[in-house]
Amino acid sequence: MISPELARQIRYIQISARRAVDTVFGGEYASVFRGHGIEFQEVRDYQPGDEIRSIDWNVTARMGHPFVKRFVEERELTVLFVVDLSASGTFGSAVKSKTEVAAELTALLAFSAIRHNDRVGLVAFTGDVELFIPPKKGVTHVLRLVRELLFFEPEGARTDIGAALRFMSRVQRRRATVFLVSDFLATGYEPELRLAAARHDLIAASIVDPHEMALPRAGLLDLQDAETGRRVLVDTSSRRVRAEYERRARERQESLTAQFRRLRVDQIPIHTDQSWTRDLVRFFKARERRAAGGR
Repeated sequence: MISPELARQIRYIQISARRAVDTVFGGEYASVFRGHGIEFQEVRDYQPGDEIRSIDWNVTARMGHPFVKRFVEERELTVLFVVDLSASGTFGSAVKSKTEVAAELTALLAFSAIRHNDRVGLVAFTGDVELFIPPKKGVTHVLRLVRELLFFEPEGARTDIGAALRFMSRVQRRRATVFLVSDFLATGYEPELRLAAARHDLIAASIVDPHEMALPRAGLLDLQDAETGRRVLVDTSSRRVRAEYERRARERQESLTAQFRRLRVDQIPIHTDQSWTRDLVRFFKARERRAAGGR
């Protein structure tokens, strides 16, 4: 059983996500995610104008006249959401925590997917993979994903992105569109990220809270790492301390972006204090332009 408050939250996410799909994105999802390659449909007689490279030489030799292979674009997709539910996601200095924003982002993309008859699944992880929901279609299935992201109580607190990507690669052997949703406050996962990007269409949604980029001027603050429990006393009234904090935060984000570029992983920067739908629209537009340029 879920509480009335959680039911209202799920209903709100459902309505807002559907509205965004209907009014903001339109057909952009389909134009950006067309399917991964082509699949064989039939062999037919060669006709003038057919591409010579499409000739099936084995069938041609047996039948005595030319035949060509016909392919169609594979439209139906499998979309997997690999979502970080570690303890750092519970932090939120704005209206919503990072985990709540992750749930809303997942809902919006999942409703876009099922609108185009794609299948969606979920891998939720902390230091280990704690929940796997195999890909399926339908509104009820998407609502289950959203409910689990909001209601699920993970056992672990730490983050292991590498373990999540290894698990995803084992359960999803065919190429899929994979959204890796995390604050990426972890290290040591680049080898798994490289392998996943080579096998799948991997998109990183990096979620950041404003206070992770800049400290407020609030005197002495007793800060605790949600994942390790480590505590530190910080004098936020010091301009030098605040400047050093901002410098390190900026370098961390720049290093993360450089890593994604190096591995050719698309990134969607998500800020919890801003309307991140604009970032999503910007991502769709840029990807659409890139796809058009490659044709």
